[in-house]
Amino acid sequence: MTPQDSRTTALITGASAGIGAEFARQLASQGHNLVLVARDRARLEEEAEDLERRYGISAEVLPADLTDDGGVAAVVGRLTESARPVEILVNNAGRGLLGEFEQNSILDEKRGLVLHCQVPLELTHAVLPGMLARGSGRIINVASIAAFLPRGTYSAAKAWVLSFSRWGNAAYGKRGVKVTAVCPGSTHTEFHERMGTDKSATPSWLWLTAERVVREGLADNARGRAVCVPSKRYKALALVAPLLPGRLVIRPAPRAKQVPAS
Repeated sequence: MTPQDSRTTALITGASAGIGAEFARQLASQGHNLVLVARDRARLEEEAEDLERRYGISAEVLPADLTDDGGVAAVVGRLTESARPVEILVNNAGRGLLGEFEQNSILDEKRGLVLHCQVPLELTHAVLPGMLARGSGRIINVASIAAFLPRGTYSAAKAWVLSFSRWGNAAYGKRGVKVTAVCPGSTHTEFHERMGTDKSATPSWLWLTAERVVREGLADNARGRAVCVPSKRYKALALVAPLLPGRLVIRPAPRAKQVPAS
């Protein structure tokens, strides 16, 4: 067996950008081989080549649309390959909806629910038996500070991820499988631009970097903690959020400013 063959393997969903890409970079820097999952094959292949060159690891590309049953089945198939076990699963893929619940299409709402709740459920269920048989494994579910705030179906879905992770860590931690919900606040990634959110409405001191979110998330997961809220400012918010009046926490995300046509 070559040194590379003996490396542990991490599978990351939503790996082509933002927090997912940063998980890939930091796990590669720690010497883990990677399975990169996202919809954009070309972007994944470029990322895989860069990570292999920089860190000397093996990066496998697995293009998949996780809102599609076939895409989920492909990832489940990879997670259940006993000859090539996955020791670290990062459920990171996600999306946001900018409109009010009654204005969004029910199809978009259902896709969001599938991506944030059903997909982590299925992928965790697929990878867990192998981890338990080996007596070791790590599962990181990317939630959000929104899990502590009543802000529409996104918050509701992330609250499910938070609860699922807390239960998973309590149920399987003593059997060697560490499960952590990482709950970042506003983070500089492509997420907000894709939603069309006005980033300038959020004070600069509230913004986090993906590097910090992932670094703290990996560290807390390694320590066996069920919940990671990166930064003291967001830890404080998570503590006080349940005590705040609804009028302060229930508000829509600000839309991006429209540039007038010339």
